[in-house]
Amino acid sequence: MTAIETLSKKIADRSAAIGVIGLGYVGLPVAALFAQAGFRVIGVDTKQERIAVINAGNSPIEGDEPGLPALLADVVSAGGFHATADYEALRKAEIVLISVETPVNEDHIPAYKAMKGALRSLGAVMQAGTLVVVESTVMPGTMAHIAKTLLEETSGMTCGKDFYLGNCPERVMPGKLLRNLRTMNRVAGGDSPQIARMVRDLYNSFVEAEIDTTDWITAEIVKTAENAYRDVQIAFANEVALICEGLGADVWRVRELVRKSPGREMLQPGAGVGGHCIPKDPWLLASSVKDLDVPIRLIPTAREINAGMPRHMMNLLKKVLHDLRGKKILLLGYAYLQNSDDTRNSPSAALAESLAAEGAEVAVHDPFVAEYRGDVYEAARGCDAAVLVTAHDAYGEIDLKKFGSILKDAIILDGRNLFDSAQARAADVGLVRLGNPIR
Repeated sequence: MTAIETLSKKIADRSAAIGVIGLGYVGLPVAALFAQAGFRVIGVDTKQERIAVINAGNSPIEGDEPGLPALLADVVSAGGFHATADYEALRKAEIVLISVETPVNEDHIPAYKAMKGALRSLGAVMQAGTLVVVESTVMPGTMAHIAKTLLEETSGMTCGKDFYLGNCPERVMPGKLLRNLRTMNRVAGGDSPQIARMVRDLYNSFVEAEIDTTDWITAEIVKTAENAYRDVQIAFANEVALICEGLGADVWRVRELVRKSPGREMLQPGAGVGGHCIPKDPWLLASSVKDLDVPIRLIPTAREINAGMPRHMMNLLKKVLHDLRGKKILLLGYAYLQNSDDTRNSPSAALAESLAAEGAEVAVHDPFVAEYRGDVYEAARGCDAAVLVTAHDAYGEIDLKKFGSILKDAIILDGRNLFDSAQARAADVGLVRLGNPIR
C-alpha cells in the first residue's frame, strides 16, 4: 500500500491525527468539526490567552455563533481537541491545516508574516507522508511559489513525493461559522487530481455540500474572485447611494424597485466594508498579475469607493452639524458585522479617525466588543449626535424618543437603514440616512 493509499484509508476511517494552525474565526470551528467527526485534533495558536480559554472548553469568539460554544465544550471535554502554542505537537500529525490571516500591506501587496511563519515552523517538524492543506485565502500563485517552496526548504523533503500539499479555501462569515462550514460548497485543490480528491474526501467528513476538485491556481482564483465580485457589487450600490443623495432620491426605494427586475439583485449600500476578507481579497487577486501585462481597473476602483464610505459618512454628518470641532459623536457599532465581535478592518475605526481629524471627540458603543460594552443610553450622554455604523439587533430595540432626548442635537446618521423614518419623526429625532438627501 502506497503512502497516499495509507493516508486515504486513515481519512476514511477517521484515524488520522489532524493539526490546525491558527485558531481564529476559521481554524477554531474547523478544528471542532473535525474533532466531532471523530478525528484526533491538535490546534496551534500564538496567543496563550486564547489557548487557555479553548482548553477550558470555552469559545474565545464572543459574537453570536450558534452551536459553536456547545460544540467546543463537547469536543474538548471528550478529549478530541486540544490547543497549544508548541509546534512540536504537530510532529505526529498526519494532516495539517493552515488557517492564518493573510492581510495586505499599504501598497496592497500580500503581507504573509503569519503564513510564512506557520509554513516554516511546520516544515521543521512535519513527518514524511503528511498532507498539508492551506485554508487561508491567498494570492493566486501562493501555493506554487510560497507554500511549496517554504515547506520544501524547511523540511528537506519534496512536495508530491515525501509530503502532499492541497488547498481548500474557507468560505465563512462571522455569525454563521458552523452553518457555512457544513453547508456551503467548497473547492479542493491539489497539484494532482489524486491529492485534490484526498482533500475532498477529508472535508466530506463534515461538509454536507458539494466539493469540487481542481488544481491549486484555480482554487486560489475562485476564492479571491468571489470576494472581489462581492466588493464590486457593494461598490455599485454605494455609488448609486451617492447618486441618489445628489439627485434628491431615496436609494432604498430605488434598490427595492431595481430588485423587481429579474436578475438585478442590487446589494445594500452601507457605511463601510470591513472584515478580514473583502477589504483585502480583491487586492490578492489583482496583485497576482502586477508583473504581467494585464490591465486592472475595476477592482481598484471598487476598493476606492468602498474604502471611502466612512469618510463620506463623516462628510454627511459635517453637513448636518456644519462644524465638527468640539462636537462629541457616538459611534454605534465597532464590529464590522452585525451581532459579531469581529473588529478587523472596522469601518468605525476609519470613521473615528476622520472625525478626530475634523476636531471631533469620538465615543463608541458596541454590545459585542468588550471594551465598548455598557448601557447605550449612558454612552449617548454628553454626545451631540450618533452614527449607526453596525446594524446590531440590539440597536433596533433603541427607544428613539429616550435616545434622542439624551443627544444634545437629537441627530442620528443611519449608515445601515436600520431606523424607521416615521418613528424618528414621532420621537423628534433628526434622522439622516445614507443614500437620502439631507433636508
